[in-house]
Amino acid sequence: MDSKPDPLHILFFPHLAHGHMIPTIDMARVFARQGVKATILTTHLNASFFSKVIERDRKLGFEIDIVMIKFPSMEAGLPEGIENISSITSQEMGYKLFKAVRLLQQPLQQVLEDCHPNCLVADGMFPWATEVARKVGIPRLVFYGTSYLACCVFDSFLRYEPLKNVTSDDQLFEVPGIPDKIMMTGLQQTVELRDSRTNNETTVVLHKLSEAEITSSGVIMNSFQELEPAYVQHYRKTLGRKTWHIGPLSLCNNDIEDKLERGNANAVSTHRVECLRWLDSKKPNSVLYICFGSVSWISPTQLNELAKGIEASGVDFIWVVRKTNKDEEEEEDKEEWLPKGFEERMKGKGLIIRGWAPQLLILDHEAIGGFMTHCGWNSILESITAGVPMVTWPLSNEQFSNEKLVTDIVRVGVGVGAQECSKWMEGKKLLVTKENITSAISQLMVGEEANDMRNRASALKWMAKRAVEEGGSSHSDLKALLDGLRLNSI
Repeated sequence: MDSKPDPLHILFFPHLAHGHMIPTIDMARVFARQGVKATILTTHLNASFFSKVIERDRKLGFEIDIVMIKFPSMEAGLPEGIENISSITSQEMGYKLFKAVRLLQQPLQQVLEDCHPNCLVADGMFPWATEVARKVGIPRLVFYGTSYLACCVFDSFLRYEPLKNVTSDDQLFEVPGIPDKIMMTGLQQTVELRDSRTNNETTVVLHKLSEAEITSSGVIMNSFQELEPAYVQHYRKTLGRKTWHIGPLSLCNNDIEDKLERGNANAVSTHRVECLRWLDSKKPNSVLYICFGSVSWISPTQLNELAKGIEASGVDFIWVVRKTNKDEEEEEDKEEWLPKGFEERMKGKGLIIRGWAPQLLILDHEAIGGFMTHCGWNSILESITAGVPMVTWPLSNEQFSNEKLVTDIVRVGVGVGAQECSKWMEGKKLLVTKENITSAISQLMVGEEANDMRNRASALKWMAKRAVEEGGSSHSDLKALLDGLRLNSI
């Protein structure tokens, strides 16, 4: 009898941030369900965030495992235990963490030589991974956990340099060379893009990111055809990129345990689960869910203004507030950012969760009628797959581009009027006012316009689910990718 061929073996290497690890782990699990041998490479501390779900998949018979490497904390000048961007408390620490990440090139090469995978799927934040894969003679696929629109906008800025043609950072201009008329300002771009006008070193770094993508074997995207068809087409045909969309990846989490522990199994606790029982007492579409991701930083002044806007809107809410110090007590003293008496007045109307929350389960609840989000791509996709429209409040990175997709292209969101892309670990100088916040919440939650947005969001929800089913657009792209890897034609 012929022996069964060895399964296709793929090594996944996520960036050391929750927003990057979460979709990468989902992706590895999706690949394992297609008969792939999936290996996830990360550090010891980061492995603890998702090891439980990997062990459950192994017990179900899927070939998936974790390989751990030592994080070079000491070499980069970091204290032990700082291995994830969510642990960073200053810009200086952030620079040291990125220095440590660059030191992972040799450990990655050693693992590739020891494990002999057929392919490396590495995060787009690791431009050097393309060269490492070339050295060991295997294809490197880039993984971007963002939208096609954001990638097309980034390419436009590198290709056409529109920021060099404006006289001020608050001047509106049309993003050149993309399918839709999208108006933006310099303030809404990352500090790196703004610096590239005058700093040649920054320009070189940005072009290296693009070059590593172009010279790789292709790009995997956590998106789906029906969500942004013009930008999938533009990325493939106009920009000439080889790409496969295989999302929304969050839909691989089918059971309660997966959804509860997704992203941070260590943070699950009783009171976080109790918020779901609180939602059971609320009417359908009546609660606003508020969360700005795992690494966003908002000034106390802005948080105070947000609280006032929430109260003035009169809506019920769940508000997830990021804790910045792991040693803080769970029940903190009266925070300076909360208006006096706020929590007492909001009893029964709102819950504040300090730390991690089971976002998939919350968004899936029928009581949730809207999601105030920082426009991180994971959050946008999770809202879309739940059929929940959004109040958009971009803060940093490519989030202003993602906002345009939500508010202008698919029209399932209302912006609060955020104008400034913050430097990492710094709050915005331009305050979003209580009045703007209240107005956006009201537009999203009440009235005919709100119903129209909810209907469009519901339609996208079912398109997303069909995309990952047998014969769907994302499932077909995944099959084409795996067939190409098995035939060595990627």
